Amino acid sequence: MTRIKHNLFVALAAIGAMLHDILFSHMTRVGMVLRAADDSPFEIKKALDKISDQTKELGEKALAEARKSGDMSLETKGKVDEMLVKQGELQARLTEAEQKLDRRAGGNAEQIKTAGAEVVNSEEFKKYVAEGNYKKGFNMPVKAIVSITSDPASAGDTVAPDRLAGIVAAPDRRMTVRDLLTPGRTSSNLIQYVKETGFQNMAATVAEGAAKPKSDITFDLVSSAVVKIATYVKASTEILADAAMLQSYIDGRLRYMLSYVEEGQLLKGSGVGNNLNGIYTQATAYAAPITVAAPTRIDVLRLAMLQAELAEYPSTGIVLHPSDWAAIELTKDSTGAYIFANPQALAQPTLWGRPVVGTQAMTVDTFLVGAFKLGAQLFDRMQANVMIATENEDDFIKNMVTILAEERLGLAVYRPEAFIKGDITPAP
Repeated sequence: MTRIKHNLFVALAAIGAMLHDILFSHMTRVGMVLRAADDSPFEIKKALDKISDQTKELGEKALAEARKSGDMSLETKGKVDEMLVKQGELQARLTEAEQKLDRRAGGNAEQIKTAGAEVVNSEEFKKYVAEGNYKKGFNMPVKAIVSITSDPASAGDTVAPDRLAGIVAAPDRRMTVRDLLTPGRTSSNLIQYVKETGFQNMAATVAEGAAKPKSDITFDLVSSAVVKIATYVKASTEILADAAMLQSYIDGRLRYMLSYVEEGQLLKGSGVGNNLNGIYTQATAYAAPITVAAPTRIDVLRLAMLQAELAEYPSTGIVLHPSDWAAIELTKDSTGAYIFANPQALAQPTLWGRPVVGTQAMTVDTFLVGAFKLGAQLFDRMQANVMIATENEDDFIKNMVTILAEERLGLAVYRPEAFIKGDITPAP
């Protein structure tokens, strides 16, 4: 019985020394994140340091008393009981603090386990306590407390991003239809022109003294409205001043937005409401003037050009979707050789001696050929213009400005028969 008590006292002293190290590790970990908790981690650490010192002191005292009389005094026993109660209370507060730490770590507490946690949770320590032979001591290698990583909770915040200058813009569509047309200017909001709509040619040879034949010509007044294309963005005066290149970037993007809509209007404007009456909208439907056996895409385009030529308007260009032009370029003969395209050549796209314009404003599997210079004309009332202004009191007091881009233009399609439209894939 005396030996059992002796061992208990030895264990008490050993555990007191061990608690000092383990609890110090726990409180160092808790103290890093619980500065706003109800229990100050530093006060808990201070109390636990005191308890561990008292545990070690009482253990040594109890061991000395046991050696003299075989039992410890009532005073010592009372102090030991009091110390153990305080230790239990502080341990509960420590457990609560660690639970708060785990929640703040997002359930990733395993990645930041402290040395103290590794010791008390290890199988070696549990086995050491179960054996009860505290004389032989206890050793355990402790892994690194925390691995330094790029996680924001570790060393990630020390890495500065490598910010490149400028803005990576989205790709711009190449605008081509405007360049096909005869340019013009106007100072009005309406374009009117007189168009010959028909004639009866009765010219003939006549005998001396005979009556001359009379021919008839009819005319029509055609109107084409000047339309406005516009858009705007809001920006603060601060960002325009602080980012010197931003204003010019916005200027370029707004002008591109106008050109994008303009291309679609020139080709396929519906003519309804505030829309241009586009060339494709007014063009004449394709009808092969001659019969060709097993026609290909290339044949269809040549026949459409012939149709315009028979209307006395020789075609000056071909407009296709890029996919259709690629299909034509990839046409091969029976040996696998390209019929007319040379992959190594850098020549401009042409077919039957006319330039080919590829634009996604055209629908796949459709075409438009015609005499663009003679058959239609573009009139600019106001070319693309970008303005910056404070539009209202609310913008003024908030240092906001409106960046507005707008243009005004009209389109006159003099001769719809000068343009031929249709499906490029031959009918079966």
